Amino acid sequence: MFPKNTWYVAATSGEIDEKPLGRSICSERIVFYRGLENKVAAVQDFCPHRGAPLSLGYVCEGKLVCGYHGLEMGCDGKTVHMPGQRVRGFPAIKSYPVVERYGFIWVWPGDAAQADEGKIPVLEWYDNPEWAYGGGLYHIACDYRLMIDNLMDLTHETYVHSTSIGQKEIDETPCKTVVEGDMVVTSRYMNGILPPPFWKAALRSNSLPDDVPVDRWQICRFSPPSHVMIEVGVALQGHGGYDAPNDKKVYSVVVDFITPETETSIHYFWGMARKFNPKDKALTATIREGQGKIFAEDLEMLERQQKNLLLWPERQLLMLNIDAGGVQSRKIIDRHIAAEQSTSLAQAA
Repeated sequence: MFPKNTWYVAATSGEIDEKPLGRSICSERIVFYRGLENKVAAVQDFCPHRGAPLSLGYVCEGKLVCGYHGLEMGCDGKTVHMPGQRVRGFPAIKSYPVVERYGFIWVWPGDAAQADEGKIPVLEWYDNPEWAYGGGLYHIACDYRLMIDNLMDLTHETYVHSTSIGQKEIDETPCKTVVEGDMVVTSRYMNGILPPPFWKAALRSNSLPDDVPVDRWQICRFSPPSHVMIEVGVALQGHGGYDAPNDKKVYSVVVDFITPETETSIHYFWGMARKFNPKDKALTATIREGQGKIFAEDLEMLERQQKNLLLWPERQLLMLNIDAGGVQSRKIIDRHIAAEQSTSLAQAA
């Protein structure tokens, strides 16, 4: 189950060019394309004529053309033309609210009447000269909530990412979880430690020494439906830690947009926005490559975890102190799903 009356990242802007893009979001097959004036549209990936996927067609003069018999679809889901046919009586297909913002395509898979562009999260780092961003997309065969659990408990870094960002101090330092309205925040601060390999390289890239003690922080922020932003970084010890001046630290935000494809698969849009040496494009590429390898390690673990859970559905999982972030995030998700179901029942009555 997943909330539907909300905004999900469906694609990056660059994924939708002159060709339509078919993608499942919350178990709904949707086709995205650029209509007139390059504006992105989204409709059900189903031709009302014979049920062919419209994503196999093409775009002509702002209209989506079915690749099977040439039916032309408008952005509102209504057929506008078909060679040799009158189309007035053709049934409309579902259209979806869609917004292009911050380099992403956002879609609202639920009740279109409730769509509010003001609810799209603000990404302060986007198109900001003080920041640089690089990211990618993975398709992962797991329940979207497993990825949220994974990101809200970074203890696994010591084991899954032992050669890059993991270190024993993560295990040894307790984390704190608080709920702030619809946001869950899990934080961990490690002081006077040596940086792991990834952060050694980051320090060097900002002309800072990599062989001295640092203060390290991890602040994970979940917000519904399934977004996780993680403030990470290290500062030279004795300069204020998280609050150290920019010339004494390396600071980034790990960007995680987790979009359910089905009950057991996700589109995982990952990236890192950094606030140091932003003009260095080679550094952006290097960090992106490193992040990609780190997240690929998560991919294997999560897919194998999902297979185990499907194999033993009756098994009860343990909930430890380190799981508090994921547990609280799931409670918020469940509350949103329950509210949607309640509204649907009331409307049907």
